[in-house]
Amino acid sequence: MNILVHLCCGPCGTSTVKNLREAGHHVTGFFYNPNIHPYTEFIKRLEAVKSFAEQVSLKAIYHDEYELRRFLREVLFREDVRCRFCYHMRLLRTAAVARKGSFDAFTSTLFVSPHQDHELMKSVAEQVAAEVGVPFHYQDFREGYRENYELSKEYDLYRQSYCGCIFSEYERYTGKKLPRRKSATGAQLNRRERSE
Repeated sequence: MNILVHLCCGPCGTSTVKNLREAGHHVTGFFYNPNIHPYTEFIKRLEAVKSFAEQVSLKAIYHDEYELRRFLREVLFREDVRCRFCYHMRLLRTAAVARKGSFDAFTSTLFVSPHQDHELMKSVAEQVAAEVGVPFHYQDFREGYRENYELSKEYDLYRQSYCGCIFSEYERYTGKKLPRRKSATGAQLNRRERSE
């Protein structure tokens, strides 16, 4: 199968790409991460993906425009449920590129992290697949999470210490969760997404 893989960073790409290739898939990478803050962090992660792709001969597409404003417009005043909107933004763009490039399916290296909400990501990816008309290839890549560490050392890749957004950076370095507001229900979120 010809799969477009959303790459959130170089290290998460290591075992994911290896796993997909070993299963016989033809893999192309796609870097699109408007959530990453600050700009210097965005550049470090972009360069790590480029280094990884070059070392493993991975064809990749790079959206290297820094779109922090777009990300913030999507998540401000819904910080408690920001991940849903962040997943949607990145997976929607991946699916659109997959459709344009006539890929058989799309997936993401986000599914390698035990720190991400897999059920929410899967639900969002399936919604996006239905919207765009490109199949979503689900695979739980978490078994490769530890291997990522070894491979990223082997490839000498920059390893980040937080998810990427300004909110996760705050939580990582302060050790505090952002104060919670009353969260919107799933139905309210879906209505809000449709209205925008």
